[in-house]
Amino acid sequence: MTGHIADSSLWRDGAERIAWARTFMPATTALAAELAASNRVRGIRIAVSDVLEPKTATVALLLAEAGADVAVSCVGRDTDDAVAAALVHAGIPTYARRNASDAEDRDNVLALLDHHPEVIVDDGAATIRLAHIERPGILPAMAGATEQTTSGVRPLRTMERLGELHIPIVAANDARTKSLFDNAHGTGQSVVLAVADLLDDSWAGLDVVVVGFGRVGSGVARHAAALGARVTVSEVDPVAALQAAFAGFAVEPLEHAATHADVLISTTGVAHTVTPAHLDRLPEGAAVAVGGGAHQEISLLHAHQSGAVEVERSGAVSVLRLPNGRSIRILDDGHCINVSAAEGNPIQVMDLSFGVQLAAVDHLLAGRGTLANAVHILPASADDHVAALALAAFGGGIDHVSPEQRDYLTSWRPRDVTP
Repeated sequence: MTGHIADSSLWRDGAERIAWARTFMPATTALAAELAASNRVRGIRIAVSDVLEPKTATVALLLAEAGADVAVSCVGRDTDDAVAAALVHAGIPTYARRNASDAEDRDNVLALLDHHPEVIVDDGAATIRLAHIERPGILPAMAGATEQTTSGVRPLRTMERLGELHIPIVAANDARTKSLFDNAHGTGQSVVLAVADLLDDSWAGLDVVVVGFGRVGSGVARHAAALGARVTVSEVDPVAALQAAFAGFAVEPLEHAATHADVLISTTGVAHTVTPAHLDRLPEGAAVAVGGGAHQEISLLHAHQSGAVEVERSGAVSVLRLPNGRSIRILDDGHCINVSAAEGNPIQVMDLSFGVQLAAVDHLLAGRGTLANAVHILPASADDHVAALALAAFGGGIDHVSPEQRDYLTSWRPRDVTP
């Protein structure tokens, strides 16, 4: 066995679900076939650090089949042990175990980095950042890394601004084929359904407060409303708040919105968005969840330090008694609810995201030695190629720009108007 997993005997169950997932990932499969045909990844050491479930495992296996030397890691709460076992059975070193402690999670990432990857495929940028801190010696030989989340791209741009980014990064998150679908349609839907499943109650007439109206928050608000909820949005950005108002949602500061929330969902990806003061304003029995994913997005550590006490737990639902005497429900300890307590985004949506990741890997390797140590956007041609492959799988087709249209689009001279 290579790696560190929970139970190697679980591999058959994991392999069956990976095989099922692969049949619904045509764009990713097609891009992997192109990588194999080009020999671009042959012999390249690629580290995949992502939520470990069948869709991610499919990407790891496709890269290995294309000739890459692949290793995988994942934090415990986002790990499917059967999927991890299937990867190890297939010969891919995997460092992930569902019940791992925080220290074990860190050791697993370091073990992944000790494979000296030339490319890192990351989710949240934790592995990229740890490489800069704990394994800087591997950076000069790297082609770069890809990052597929908003909360991950943010610190990488900070590193670039401070001159502390030492490898090229492709912000897969910012590709249109990722951001326009994964965040709103994928995460928006899966967060709402994960919360609905845990609460096991009708959403008709439920008062739902969505904190943040970015790509994820707008999707969460839309899907909550589709289930019959009354949605209120809280925002710090006046333009985003105005977008929420134009979309038909009430807009209030969080300190006011919290007072009438049956369910509060934070989607900012920013730590300490929901403070103990906000929790204290919630009604009895209100539920709180995170659809963004930053550590302590709900300030639970501060809440406990302020006197909040867990009085009951059932699965992923924890009942927290607040200093004011009211009790609220915290879903999955404030982790990103759709991946830590459910099965992530819909597979057709993740086919787009992982297709973008593979296109980003190809771009990094094609530009090896020429790309600056900065955060790069995936070229529009590569983005369009992923979208076209996915559209073809849906049975759709697109028009082409005519010569007359191209002439109009590329000319600056005014046209005479004939009366």
